[in-house]
Amino acid sequence: MPATEPVRLGRKRALPSCPNPLFLKWLTELRDEAKEKGLKIQYTYHKAINSLNKYPLPLKNAKEAKILQNFGDGICKILDEKLQRYYRENGADASIHALPKGAPPPGRSDNNIILAPSKKKNAAGDQGKDGGGDGGRKKKREYVPQKRSGGYAVLLTLYKETQVPGSKGYMFKMELQAEAQHLCDKSFTVPDLGSKYTAWSSVSTLIQKNLVIKTHNPARYSLTEGGLTLAERLASAEQTNTDGDREAVRSELEATEEDDPVVDLTGSDEDEEEKEENRIHPAERQPTVTEVSCDVDDVRSSGKPQDSQTTMTTSRKPNAECLLPGTYEIMLCVDFIETTGGSHHRKQELVKELQRNGVNFDIRKLNVGDFLWVAREKVAPVAGQLRAPVGRELVLDYIVERKRMDDLCGSIIDGRFREQKFRLKRCGLHKPIYLVEECGSAASHLSLPETTLQQAIVNTQVVDGFFVKRVQDVRESAAYLTIMTRFLTKLYQNRTLICRSRELEGDGGSDEEERGLPSCSLMSFAEFNHGAVKNKCQTVREVFARQLMQISGLSGDKAAAILEHYSTPHSLLTAYEQCTSEAEKEKLLSSIRYGKLKRNLGPALSRTVYHLYCTQGALT
Repeated sequence: MPATEPVRLGRKRALPSCPNPLFLKWLTELRDEAKEKGLKIQYTYHKAINSLNKYPLPLKNAKEAKILQNFGDGICKILDEKLQRYYRENGADASIHALPKGAPPPGRSDNNIILAPSKKKNAAGDQGKDGGGDGGRKKKREYVPQKRSGGYAVLLTLYKETQVPGSKGYMFKMELQAEAQHLCDKSFTVPDLGSKYTAWSSVSTLIQKNLVIKTHNPARYSLTEGGLTLAERLASAEQTNTDGDREAVRSELEATEEDDPVVDLTGSDEDEEEKEENRIHPAERQPTVTEVSCDVDDVRSSGKPQDSQTTMTTSRKPNAECLLPGTYEIMLCVDFIETTGGSHHRKQELVKELQRNGVNFDIRKLNVGDFLWVAREKVAPVAGQLRAPVGRELVLDYIVERKRMDDLCGSIIDGRFREQKFRLKRCGLHKPIYLVEECGSAASHLSLPETTLQQAIVNTQVVDGFFVKRVQDVRESAAYLTIMTRFLTKLYQNRTLICRSRELEGDGGSDEEERGLPSCSLMSFAEFNHGAVKNKCQTVREVFARQLMQISGLSGDKAAAILEHYSTPHSLLTAYEQCTSEAEKEKLLSSIRYGKLKRNLGPALSRTVYHLYCTQGALT
């Protein structure tokens, strides 16, 4: 090898110098200046430098650089201004493809620094720490929700819940929304006009910031250690502001009392007499409608009225949201399946009959049942808005499942009949109605005997406790729905409707109607429809119940009785393992009582369940 030939180490080749060193120098200065000020545009300049380093041709002016990536109108304009200034200082014939004397070479290491996108903030932060000055990026601020925002209200509400003696340490969604609403300016359920976000949207931010934790199904929300610390600070600040406002009001009142009294010339003698009567007999003053509506739950739960201090303490309940008489209307909800598909003419006839009868109804998707009634809040339209705000809706305790005889026959064959009745019992409404059409000669042409269908209808009424209404055709069905709508309108016209959460009160019904109270607790339509989703995520207990109900002769009541003793398959298998003999295992469930009559489950079903869960291999 000749001695004059340069030695190459590895496969590296010398990088060619940039043909546009002047533009590269100016871009480097712009990037460094932006970096010192902590501006994000430094990353744009850096990308432009990389693009310019890769371009192998000389540029005559900045406009030609627009073909390069990350060169926009802003960067090109700045480079043009610097270029014109350069020509004025060095002459119009000055070369732009070579640096002036004394300038640093364009291939400096700081020109080729590559900042990874994920390390941009860290690099800027390290520079601020090393420089020790105010020009670097400031330390990342702690997240603190704005006052009267959704996150602020949720943190304060969860913190107040933890301060209540004997609290469960978490809150459900409906309960949390109701409690936090008075601390927030935006609605937790209804988005603002032109937006799809509500105050509840901020909960996802709280979860991402590790301030709130979400567990279980239905969801339970509680504070983390960091959230508890932040909520304590917010609560102390809120208390300080409240105390300051009270002191200001108190001083203002004292100053007003020291001044000369002001005589109200607009008041009447009757007003003065009423004030004097209230001063002499304060205990005989009748409470207002608002006070009565807010204290209904406290009086009902304790059986006696409470003082104002206790009422203020116990008013933190989701039931506090109520609809007063005259502020709502009763409306029939029709499942959209009842108006589309199948026999279109027959289904449209139902809609036409309801319209002809003057029934106020709405067609929507119902996850369980075919008809139900809601109490919809009357909301006045807002000036300047196209549509009126959405009012609250509470579901009345009546739900209707409509069955034609052919549909009843098909549902019995494929197993939907038992499942639908089970879901109706679990939906949270306590007065299910079975509306059966075409009970006459049409049943003779079906695949099941008429006696079997009639027996199924009787069992639905006697065993399952449903109210069964028999009609002949669609017109009679519409007439029955019309009469029911008018009956419920009259029944609820003077009642105060209080929103309750199924998560807090369970599926047990309230007996306000039997006791004749002027109020009743109802679920919101959104919670009802969400809880009745057929294919929603199920717990182990619910899946176990569905498994048991697939056994012939094992009804919903019998499955519920088994679940009271063994809530999961694991607990049942553990009980079988603790038995000492085969006979004891077969009779393990035989003495379990079910239903209203408290009958024994029996040895036959007990033996079937045992063989189903304990037999190895295929069943014979």
